[in-house]
Amino acid sequence: MKPRAAPAAGASRSGAAFNAELLARILRELVGPLSGARLCVAFSAGLDSTALLAACAALPARYRCGVRAVHVNHHLQTSAAAMAAAARATARRVGVACRIVDAPVSVARGESPEAVARTARYAALHGELRAGEWLLLAQHQDDQVETLLLQLLRGAGVAGLAAMPARAGRLLRPLLEIPRAQLADYLKRRSLGWCEDPSNADDRYARNYLRRQIVPLLRARWPGLGTAISRSAGLAAEAQLLLGARAAEQLQDAYDGGALSVSALRRMSEADRRNALRHWLERCGLPLPDQRRLREIVGPLLQARADAQPFVHWPGAVVRRHGATLHALRPAPDAKASEPRTLDWHWQRTPRLTLPDGSSLELCTDPRGPLRRAALPAMVRVAYRRADGTVAGRPGGRRLKRLLQAAHLPPWQRGSVPLIYSGRRLLAVGERWCAARGAAGAAARAAGRCRLRWHQRGGALI
Repeated sequence: MKPRAAPAAGASRSGAAFNAELLARILRELVGPLSGARLCVAFSAGLDSTALLAACAALPARYRCGVRAVHVNHHLQTSAAAMAAAARATARRVGVACRIVDAPVSVARGESPEAVARTARYAALHGELRAGEWLLLAQHQDDQVETLLLQLLRGAGVAGLAAMPARAGRLLRPLLEIPRAQLADYLKRRSLGWCEDPSNADDRYARNYLRRQIVPLLRARWPGLGTAISRSAGLAAEAQLLLGARAAEQLQDAYDGGALSVSALRRMSEADRRNALRHWLERCGLPLPDQRRLREIVGPLLQARADAQPFVHWPGAVVRRHGATLHALRPAPDAKASEPRTLDWHWQRTPRLTLPDGSSLELCTDPRGPLRRAALPAMVRVAYRRADGTVAGRPGGRRLKRLLQAAHLPPWQRGSVPLIYSGRRLLAVGERWCAARGAAGAAARAAGRCRLRWHQRGGALI
C-alpha cells in the first residue's frame, strides 16, 4: 500500500488570481503532463465545484485532455432535485457532460447525516470512476482550515492533523491552496452562478459553526490563517509519511499472512506498537480506534494468555488475538441475520455454485484429484457450522471440530467454511478434507477423478 501523498507544499497560491492556467499548473505538479489525461469532476453545483468545473472545461482545447462531471443526488433535501437540474444546466453551459447518480441514503438514529452522506458520496463517485480517470474534488484552502481545526478539537494525532492530501490514489484536490474568495471572484468574472446548499446555513453542524462563527474571528486577528494552517497540514503530512515508513519497516518481519505476530509486536516499544498497529489497520482498510482502545490492544490484549481469545472492538472494526497472532476484521453482522442458509447443489447441472458470502464451490476435473465423480450423489447439500458447533440440524461431531482446529483456523472464521453433505453424511470440509467413500482409489480411471475447489474473494481459508 502506497502512503498517501502530502498536501502540496511550498509557497501559497493565495496571492494569485484563480483561473484555468493556475489550475493546469497545479494539476501538472500533481499528475504530470495533462495531454491525454481524463478528469472527472465531483460536481455538486455549489460555488467550489462550479469554479473547478468551469476552469477544467477550458483545459481540453489547449491540453487535449478529457473532462466530465458527476453529480451525486442523496435525496436528503427538498432541494435535491433542483440542485441536480442546476448541475446539469451549468455543466451544459460550460460544455461538459454531466452524469447524475442517484445514491439515496437513510440515516439511522444517532448517526451523523453529514458523515453518512459523505461516505455514500465517496462510494458513488469511486463507483463511477472509469479506468485511468482522475477524480477531482473541489475542497479548497478554507475547507483545509476547517478540517484541521476539527481534528484539533477531536484530539487527533499527526495523521489527523495532516488534514486532506492533495493527492490520494486517483483522487485529486487541486484547490487546497486556493481561498474560497478567489473561487468566487473567478465565477463573477465568468458571470457564472452557483447553488447554495441550504444545510450550509445550519450551525448545528460542527463544520458550519466553525465556518460561520469561529473562522471569521480568527481571520480578523490572523489574516494569514489559511496559509499558515496549510503549511502546518503539509508538515504534519510529511511527518505522517515518515511514521508510515517506520511502521512498514518494523512490520516486515511481523506479518503472518494478513495477521501480525504477537511476539514481534511485544519486542517493540509501546509508542512503536501503537504506530505499527495504526499503519496495519489502515492497510486493512479499517477505521482507527480511539486512544483508549488502542491502549487496550498494545497492553492487555497482547499480554493475555495464548489460549484466552481476547478481542477489542470499536465501530466498524475488531482486533482479535488467536494464539500467537493478531487479526483485524470487520465485525460480523447480527448473528440471526447472518446465519448462512443451506444450499442444494446439483453439481452436474451447475459446476460452480455461488455461496451467500460471495465465494464459490467448483468441482474441477483433475487426474490426480482425491474424488471420483461416479461415487458422488447427483445432489449434495452445502451447510455451515454454527457458533455452538451444530450444523443446520446435521451432526457436526468431534471429527469436524478436530479438522477445523488442525487447519489452524481462528474460531470466528470456522462458520464460513462450506461443509458438503450427502443426506446426514459429511463428504467434504472446504477443499481440504474429503470422506473416504468419495475418494478415488489408486485403480480409479484418471478421467473420472476430480477435486473440490473453494474460491474465496480474499483467498481460501482452508
